[in-house]
Amino acid sequence: MHNRQKKVIFSAGGVFSFACVLIVATAMGTRFWVKATVLCTTGAQLVNATGPELDKFIGSVNYGLFQGQRLKQCGLGGRPFSFSFFPDLVDVIPVSLHGSVLFFCAVLILFSSLCSAFFMYNAFGSPYETLHGPLGLYMWNMSSSVCSCLILILYVSEVKLHRLSESIANYKEGHFVYKTYTEKFEYSFWLVFLVFLTHCLNILLIRLAGVQFPFWEAKESEANTGAADLMY
Repeated sequence: MHNRQKKVIFSAGGVFSFACVLIVATAMGTRFWVKATVLCTTGAQLVNATGPELDKFIGSVNYGLFQGQRLKQCGLGGRPFSFSFFPDLVDVIPVSLHGSVLFFCAVLILFSSLCSAFFMYNAFGSPYETLHGPLGLYMWNMSSSVCSCLILILYVSEVKLHRLSESIANYKEGHFVYKTYTEKFEYSFWLVFLVFLTHCLNILLIRLAGVQFPFWEAKESEANTGAADLMY
C-alpha cells in the first residue's frame, strides 16, 4: 500500500480515537446511563391499586456515574429529588464496584488518547518498532477495547446484581418501599459500547493498512525457519 493511503488510514484512526476520548468524557458527565421506573408498593397495597390506578404510584429514576434525579409518586403527586453518588449515596451503592467503573473510564480516556497520538505519529512521523510502531497501535487499541468491555460488564453487574435503581429509590425512605418496575440503559451507556466498536474498527484499519497482527508475524517467522532447517 502506498504511503499516502497509509497516512489517510492512520489519520482516520487518529480522528476516531480522539472522538472516543470526547465521547467517554462526555458520557461520564451525564446522568443518562440508566432510566428506571419504580413502583411505590406500600402505597399501592394500601389502596389495593390495580390497572390504570398504578400510574399514580409509579415514579422514575435516571442516573449516571456521578449524579441523577428521582421522581417519587405515592398517590399524592410527584416529588422530584436530585442526588449525587458522592457523598450522598456512599452507604447505599457498592463503592468498590462503582469506583472500578470510574477507574476504567479514566483508563479508557488515557488509552484512547495514546491511540490517537500513535496513529498521528505513524501517519506523519518516523515511528520505530515496538510501542511507537505497528505493535503499539495494536496494543493500545486492544487495551482500549478491553477497558470498554470491563466498563460495560462492571456497570451492568452494579445495576442488575446489586439492584442499584431500587437502592437509589429507597434512599432515606422510612415509610415507603419502592420496587423496580421497568429498567433500561440509556444512550450514555451505549456510547461506551460505540467506543468499543470504534476501537475494533481501528484494529481493522491497521490491518487494512497492510500491518500484520504481531502474533501472525511470529508464526510466519517460525514457519519460515522450520522450512529453512528442512532444506539444510
